Amino acid sequence: QVQLVESGGGLVQPGGSLRLSCAASGRIFNITFMGWYRRAPGKERELVASITSGGSTNYADSVKGRSTISRDNAKNTVYLQMNSLKPEDTAVYYCRHILYPNYIYWGQGTQVTVSS
Repeated sequence: QVQLVESGGGLVQPGGSLRLSCAASGRIFNITFMGWYRRAPGKERELVASITSGGSTNYADSVKGRSTISRDNAKNTVYLQMNSLKPEDTAVYYCRHILYPNYIYWGQGTQVTVSS
C-alpha cells in the first residue's frame, strides 16, 4: 500500500503564492506518474500539473506560467509551486500517483482558498 499526504494549503490573498507538498510513504517503487488535481466548488476535478518518471511535465492552460511541479526523489515528495494566485484557483488540491503497471493512489486533499 501507498499513502499520500498533501500539505501546504491555506488562505492566501490574490497575487500570493503557495507551495503544496505531497509526501508518499509505504511500498513505493516504480512511480511512473505524479500529478496534482483540483476540484473547485460545483466543478469537475481537473488536472493541474503532472510529472512523469522521465521528468516530462504537463500543465493546465489555466496555470501555465504561474505554476511549477517538481519532485524530490530522495524524500518521495512532489511539489506544486503556485504563484500569482487568483480567486479561481480556489479548490481542494489532490495529488495522484501511478505505480507500475497501473496502481493508482490519491491523497486526501488540501484546501486552497484565494481571497482578500
